[in-house]
Amino acid sequence: MIERTLREAGVLTGLYTSPHLAEPVERIRILGRPVPFADFARAFDEVHGAAERLIAAGAIDMHPTYFETITAMAFLLFRQYGVETVVLETGMGGRLDATNVVDPVISVITPIDFDHEKWLGNTLAQIAFEKAGIIKPGRPVVVARQRPEAMAVFERRAAELGAPLERAADWRTSGLELHAFGSRFRVHGPGGVSFPVEQPLIGAHQVENALTAVAALHQLGYTPAQIRRGIAATDWPGRLELVRRSPDIFLDGAHNPAGARALAGYLRHFHHGRRIWMIFAAMRDKNLRALGGPLFPLASELIFTAPAQTRAFTPEELRELSGESRARTAPDIRAALGMASAAAPEDLIVITGSLYLVGEARELLVG
Repeated sequence: MIERTLREAGVLTGLYTSPHLAEPVERIRILGRPVPFADFARAFDEVHGAAERLIAAGAIDMHPTYFETITAMAFLLFRQYGVETVVLETGMGGRLDATNVVDPVISVITPIDFDHEKWLGNTLAQIAFEKAGIIKPGRPVVVARQRPEAMAVFERRAAELGAPLERAADWRTSGLELHAFGSRFRVHGPGGVSFPVEQPLIGAHQVENALTAVAALHQLGYTPAQIRRGIAATDWPGRLELVRRSPDIFLDGAHNPAGARALAGYLRHFHHGRRIWMIFAAMRDKNLRALGGPLFPLASELIFTAPAQTRAFTPEELRELSGESRARTAPDIRAALGMASAAAPEDLIVITGSLYLVGEARELLVG
């Protein structure tokens, strides 16, 4: 939403996100478009060559990781393209993330939930401490609505660094209309700011995300008209994305507990009574109980599968670990979609649990 608003305002933008759905070039975008494969390859050669020289000189003791390499490639390409503003998403956590070498104009922290506990910690306060690593001295930070133990960490860190903290909770909505394919509402902020918003992204959680984006964009000086246009034009594939009708097929990379709860809430609210076919996969570092708890009871037909990733649970492991003996297994997404082809036109098919799975499904369904 932030990047699209900047683009609508005429800014030459760079956008860095992860993971990708189909191709790694999706992670590095100029004006919303993935960089060309040839430019991506040249950037890799340059970063890889630099790493080899540094290793030979004893300046570093090992090659950068995949994520570190692509992050360096992104910085290189953004410089080569002469972008004016980069919107940079952290990969994991924040404090030790490769992206955190930057000195940002503004930092934005979305709602904290349990994810990547093996690396980030087992409590919300520990996870928030890692996320708070992107708060920089004297630089403003916008923080989405949080649970008290997480917000306390952000407030303390911002105070320590003299970073002005703005709470997205200081912005509110009125006239909220949630519908199956987005929402509309009026936003009200500090100083009497008020304007209507049309939100095309699906799910109640996207209202909170929009308020966080609005708070950041207002802090950056963008006008209500620019913000309205940017949010209305936002597109985010693989996140509660409707890709087929009759039967409806939704793709949603609900790969953490908050995402699973958001998807479950959406299905209960807008698709109650429909027969739901759920195709599910997950990576081994995920909390299967936290993902499946909200989702699996909603499935009339449950199909476990796996993306082409060595880090994924096998379908058989998913069935055993979840205790969902009713679930069928498919070796890959193509086979799972074949099973779901028995769905009636009025049914709903949702493909979820892993963005890698969503990416493979999207290749088959959208191209």
